Amino acid sequence: MGLDVRAIEKALLTGKWNDELTTSADAPVVKVAHNVDELLRLTCAVACLHAFLQVNWTGPDLDLKPLDVLALGPELSKLVDEDLLHQKAVAELAYGGEPAYHLAKHPIFLLLAKLLLLDTPFQHLQSVPWWRLRAWRIHEQVLDEPVAVPEDVLRSLGPLLDEFASEPDMAGRLLLEQGLLEHYVGHDKSAADYFVRAARATQLEYELTGALGKRTKFQQNDVTQLVLLAESRQRGDGSDASAETSNDAGEGGNNDGTTATTTPATPAPASTPAIPETLPLNDDTLLEQTAFTSSSAGGSSGSRLGHIDPASQPALHPLDQCILLALCLNVKNLSPAHGLTAEQMAPYVARVVAHPRNWTVHTMALLLRSRLEAHRTRTVERSTLQLQALVDQMPTADSTLAERLLYVHELVLPSKWEMEKELALRFLSIGVVKSALEIFERLELWEEVVKCWQAMERADKAVAIVRDLLEGRKAEADTVITRGKALSASRKQVLDAAREAKLWCLLGDLEPEHALEHYTRAWEISKESSGRAMRSLGGYYFARGNYPDAITCLRRAVAINPLLSRSWFVLGCACVRVEDWEGARDAFVRCVTIDDEDAESWNNLASVYLRMGEAGKMTGNAAHEAQTKAGAAEDAGKRVPFSNKLLAFRALKQGLKYSYDNWRMWANYMIVAVDIGEFSEACRALARVVEERAAKDGAACVDEDVLDKLVDAVTRGSGEASTEGNAAEASASTSGTTAATGLERRVADLFERTILPRVSSPRIFRARARLLTAQGRYEDALNAHLDAYRAGPAGTIEKGETDGDKWRAAVGEVEEIVDVLRNFGPRVAGFNWKLQARSIVRTFMGRTRDFEDEPEWARLTALQEEIRREED
Repeated sequence: MGLDVRAIEKALLTGKWNDELTTSADAPVVKVAHNVDELLRLTCAVACLHAFLQVNWTGPDLDLKPLDVLALGPELSKLVDEDLLHQKAVAELAYGGEPAYHLAKHPIFLLLAKLLLLDTPFQHLQSVPWWRLRAWRIHEQVLDEPVAVPEDVLRSLGPLLDEFASEPDMAGRLLLEQGLLEHYVGHDKSAADYFVRAARATQLEYELTGALGKRTKFQQNDVTQLVLLAESRQRGDGSDASAETSNDAGEGGNNDGTTATTTPATPAPASTPAIPETLPLNDDTLLEQTAFTSSSAGGSSGSRLGHIDPASQPALHPLDQCILLALCLNVKNLSPAHGLTAEQMAPYVARVVAHPRNWTVHTMALLLRSRLEAHRTRTVERSTLQLQALVDQMPTADSTLAERLLYVHELVLPSKWEMEKELALRFLSIGVVKSALEIFERLELWEEVVKCWQAMERADKAVAIVRDLLEGRKAEADTVITRGKALSASRKQVLDAAREAKLWCLLGDLEPEHALEHYTRAWEISKESSGRAMRSLGGYYFARGNYPDAITCLRRAVAINPLLSRSWFVLGCACVRVEDWEGARDAFVRCVTIDDEDAESWNNLASVYLRMGEAGKMTGNAAHEAQTKAGAAEDAGKRVPFSNKLLAFRALKQGLKYSYDNWRMWANYMIVAVDIGEFSEACRALARVVEERAAKDGAACVDEDVLDKLVDAVTRGSGEASTEGNAAEASASTSGTTAATGLERRVADLFERTILPRVSSPRIFRARARLLTAQGRYEDALNAHLDAYRAGPAGTIEKGETDGDKWRAAVGEVEEIVDVLRNFGPRVAGFNWKLQARSIVRTFMGRTRDFEDEPEWARLTALQEEIRREED
């Protein structure tokens, strides 16, 4: 019989080798000759990939070198050494304009894995697309910035997902890893969908709810605490909590520093699994963990997890723990950055930390907890010490290699250098600058070194370091290795091009007066492949108003690396400045595609839509009209198609979800909403503007034109839905009497709950009076008119006033209020409107007797006589 190739593939994917695959003596490899070549190539690729992961991610260090596993001929072995292999691999791993980290250990293993997986044909093995996904995600983490992966990386996994549909854990693994790749490149919504599907595939039940408990040692009363209830399905394969063994997370493998991809192992006896050190909090107030006092959570009565005691939850399967940690990251991605987000993430981490099942999974959980605790005074010490402990544990051999590698693909565990960088940044945040600087210099993260010196106000030292690196007076570690060896200048230049370009860009940032020269030099050295150089040049030209050149550079930058939303944003702004509306639209669309929480991009996208024609072109002679007077610009605005206004409205509505306190966006949203007939939304927007600006701007925060239109929409039962005058569009935007009835309630609340408690003006009172009149509330309408009179020039004019124009305007207001009293007075029972009118006129005339010689005085006298006759 032959080997079961599918079972071997599955064993490679899961890291668990089944002894039955090799126990049969009559199963020689030659009987599967049509698959043997592909299987051997895949096994070699997996071994190389895991060797690279071991030495740069999980530890411990390898006890072999790349040349030990490469079969080189005698002549070639004389020309190739470890140093040259390292240099060449780092250069080849640069991708998408981003250099690979030059101090990564044995990068040739990653390069070999990618060459075997991507550049050699596979026709029979089904798992190859999965391994390509894994290789790409590891490659992404080696680069300076995330870059776009080829589209077929995820698309090719569809058939594989169908193949594993009947195997919950395999399907869950695949979905989770797809989500982690999407998460790493910034596609948060897509990643969230994959994470939820992964939990559904493994049948993980989880619910975020509340339960009574205490968080401090001196707390007397129980209060509701956030808790995550979760339960894994029973697998029955020995991996459940009741059957946990010390080697549960990774059967197979040894502890001798080699990559045991397919080495069989005997089961270990049940014992506590080897896990990273978990540091205690040791705080005089906070408990080590929340002490829940209720035996059940306060979730819904129909919850399937209602039987779980929050204080004694069952242990989870390690794969389910990985999914919970991914969901925790998803909370961070899809929520604003504030304390509430950290509180919502903490239960996910606590649920995993409570039951350690695997070395790598527990490491990731402790790392996430360290990040959450970094910003609280009582926990920042443990946060820093825990991160230090995680860094120190990497070289140790306290757990089997297979256990460390088993779930490494299901986590976003940082590499060793990234974890050390995070530790240095933590030191920097608490003021330990010297220790942070030492780590950055050891890791040769020169950009961070420069920031440290700048923070210490030693920009001269930062410039000196970069110049020493460029001029050879200060050498990087891998350059030191090659010193004294017969390498030509051209070879050195090729090997160091990507990093040298980055250093020139850094020098340009430090020396603004020579920035253009340095950025251009970086672009030339990289042979026109450095995205950083083009981004820097684009920013340089944009800051100096040279928008055409900025657009040219930024288009090159986004072509090299299209995942950086900031480059797209600046490109869109540059296109707006030159009135390239189509280009600006495309740029801002890419911004919100990459990060749909970018409220500023949504706002700019809406502005661009309002300047575009139906087909995405400028309306008419918009480019010329934009330079004319305000009146001509307003006429151009009236020709904006209704469909574009609707797109602008939707863009602003989306952006406001992520910038709720931005009153300028609310003001824009209000104007567009009125323009398309969405009066209810305009009402809500006006309320938000008033809430945000009333304390600073007073009555000026109310757009009285919009307020009048809202009242008109209520009093007439329909609104001016379109500035085009298209009756069909107006009909589609309003819903007749029913809509007006709902709008009436909103506008009334706008006056009574938002505007009048904060600000007032004569025009606001008159608008409210018109609304009350339409409602038949004549007494309230009359009082509103009187309030408007008292707040206007006639009501506030003082004795001794000398401004004739103001007095004449006040005379008109007196006549107007008398007419209002004459019209509404008889409708209000028990109200003596004639006495009120006579009192108003007499008081006004008494204050302004200095104007008796004016012609308008006769109008007041006649009005007074007219009121007297009506009383008689």
